[in-house]
Amino acid sequence: MSVRVGAARVRALLVTLISFSVLAATTSGCAGGDDAWPRIVVTTNILGDITREIVGDEADVSVLMQPNADPHSFGLSAVQAAELENADLVVYNGLGLEENVLRHVKAARESGVATFAAGEAADPLTFHIGQEGGPEEQAGEPDPHFWTDPDRVRKAAGLIADQVAEHVDGVDEKAVRNNAARYDGQLADLTTWMEKSFAAVPEDRRALVTNHHVFGYLADRFGFRVIGAVIPSGTTLASPSSSDLRSLTRAMEKAGVRTVFADSSQPTKLAEVLRQEMGGDVDVVSLYSESLTEKGKGAGTYLEMMRANTSAMAEGLTGD
Repeated sequence: MSVRVGAARVRALLVTLISFSVLAATTSGCAGGDDAWPRIVVTTNILGDITREIVGDEADVSVLMQPNADPHSFGLSAVQAAELENADLVVYNGLGLEENVLRHVKAARESGVATFAAGEAADPLTFHIGQEGGPEEQAGEPDPHFWTDPDRVRKAAGLIADQVAEHVDGVDEKAVRNNAARYDGQLADLTTWMEKSFAAVPEDRRALVTNHHVFGYLADRFGFRVIGAVIPSGTTLASPSSSDLRSLTRAMEKAGVRTVFADSSQPTKLAEVLRQEMGGDVDVVSLYSESLTEKGKGAGTYLEMMRANTSAMAEGLTGD
């Protein structure tokens, strides 16, 4: 009798364990924990936000670059490098932006992972680096900062949707297309709002000086002139010489510019040096140019970043 009771208890225990295992496996699959769950890896946080808007809940989107990081200098851990090679799709900027990450993207591509260079597909402009009226440096090199023009982001976002539909198995293409259409409308509204905001800037004040050359696309789209940059380069990894600063101060004085826009993720020390060079009569205005912030810190999304920058630029240039 006791033997029969013991066997019954064993059978009951086995049934319970099997049921628990099935439930755990099912739950894990729904949470994206199994190998079949679609995975997209994005290098920069600006592109990461754009991609998440398009993908929605259809796949796991992993963003490698942390908030407030510099895309020119951030690197990957061994775990993040492995993420790239295990992805269904890798979305990156390209055009030399993620300087320490591109070799890992290349390795993922060579291992068979689909990759998409958004910057290369967004009608890239070329740099015209140097101070206005002075010699250009690096002229002709592609400018990776395409996101400062929301119209180019609209094009890139549509192409990201195409890439997801083509390369990421298991997603609902209709849902992805609907997300992309909704986001496209938001980007169109952003462009209209920026046009109205910048319309208040007089023609004689539509000149930009920045910490480094990052707003060429915005200038091209909304009718500004780029006078020069404190760091006369398209990357923050460069540094200015004393002759660069003298050349810039002369260009600013000639154009009557008294405002420098500095990246919020970079120290403003160089812009402060420029202020000293010009006798202190220079305003340094902080912008979110190359990285998003944490949520709730001023630029948690691409749309929020562009609206904050537009307001700060319009105010800085008009003196309001």
